[in-house]
Amino acid sequence: MARALLHCSTTSLITCATATETGYSSIKLPPKTRNSRVLILGGSGRVGGSTAIALSNLSPEIQILVGCRNREKGAAMVNKLGKNSEIAEVNIDNMDSLETALKDVDLVVHTAGPFQQAQKCTVLEAAIETKTAYLDVCDDTSYAFRAKSLKNKAIAANIPAITTGGIYPGVSNVMAAELVRAVRSESEGEPERLRFSYYTAGTGGAGPTILATSFLLLGEEVVAYSKGEKIKLKPYSGMLSVDFGKGIKRKDVFLLNLPEVRSTHEVLGVPTVSARFGTAPFFWNWGMAAMTRLLPAEYLRDRSKVQQMVQLFDPVVRAVDGIAGERVSMRVDLECSDGRNTVGIFTHRKLSVSVGNATAAFALAVLEGSTQPGVWFPEEPEGIAVEARELLLERATRGTANFTAMDGGDGAKRGRIRNIRISLQIRKRKSNYHSIFFFIFPTVPEVVVPTISVDATNLPKPVKRVANELFSRGKQMKYCNH
Repeated sequence: MARALLHCSTTSLITCATATETGYSSIKLPPKTRNSRVLILGGSGRVGGSTAIALSNLSPEIQILVGCRNREKGAAMVNKLGKNSEIAEVNIDNMDSLETALKDVDLVVHTAGPFQQAQKCTVLEAAIETKTAYLDVCDDTSYAFRAKSLKNKAIAANIPAITTGGIYPGVSNVMAAELVRAVRSESEGEPERLRFSYYTAGTGGAGPTILATSFLLLGEEVVAYSKGEKIKLKPYSGMLSVDFGKGIKRKDVFLLNLPEVRSTHEVLGVPTVSARFGTAPFFWNWGMAAMTRLLPAEYLRDRSKVQQMVQLFDPVVRAVDGIAGERVSMRVDLECSDGRNTVGIFTHRKLSVSVGNATAAFALAVLEGSTQPGVWFPEEPEGIAVEARELLLERATRGTANFTAMDGGDGAKRGRIRNIRISLQIRKRKSNYHSIFFFIFPTVPEVVVPTISVDATNLPKPVKRVANELFSRGKQMKYCNH
């Protein structure tokens, strides 16, 4: 069991939460849902495989089709899942292949990223054509809103679809929606500022796809909102030091262009919204910042060039992951016009497990009828019905080291979300924001890491510049209040 104490500026909620870290226990589903057939695209990968395992553990009777291109990897996953699973060889870029695979399928879960720089929503289009429910774990703004533009077609086909339905974005969106709903139902103030802060140790054990996603995001200009106005900022700038609570503590996070910023701004009506991400060890953050300064944005937006970089760095990243672990934490802060500040936080020891739990929770919600026909974001009540959010969060947070769900209000309160006990208390504190310049000098303490050989013969010159920049002195990063 774990306990966490969070201290927040302005009006703060000091929150203690406990959750057991036991294994899965299966759940009882209605016969129609229990006998569903679910196709997981990218099912032999880290995210898709984790989703398949979580879904199988939650409801062993659901039939899982492991969608993949590599039959050998698919067979290994099927062996792990057991009798209610089979392989489905699918080419996600080919409509005919997709439509064949989607026959007699109740839900398709699209985890085959990266979604950045993808030009079409081929899987969603095939799902609409075959009248198959749809869920994706997209973390790209352009892709998510391209999917959203197909809402009317999905309504006409009478199929429910959710985009950005993973851990972050996904569970983080639902947490934000619940914070906003609680504030508006119990307070005279209006939500003014929403901040998403994410932390993952290394790649979180989630593999090269996550690494590719990170590199591709560095090529995108960050869109945030300030008092209702859209603003554009440099990627991996605007450093903030955020307290993720016991087990993670304070970590530096940096601006990235993530879809939940625009979707929550538009759906929840919060005028100021931003999202930040940070990783560990600390020198990975320096490397990411260096890439944005030294590599042309066009280079970072080129999927083929990024894949070459991933192949180069992947052995190093995997070795460091073995030391750094794969803890993941996300914190959602909501500030209101009456001086009230509420916080939600989620921490798990393994991203590779928690992302599967989160995606499986969304999949079950769709199968159970919580999603209306159309294409929706997780925070929209048509996507996840308000009355279904508590159950989704309970499923998504299984095994968490820390999960706090805020229930705004005055005075000390106690609440319970199933097996997660929550104690809330409000404390007022003064808060002032300042513009601060941090000068970072990379005096690296002794760290024992495995010796890794990398052939740098064909290393692109821009990448060499990034490596050199990591060891230069006098890095200057600006703290900003977006």
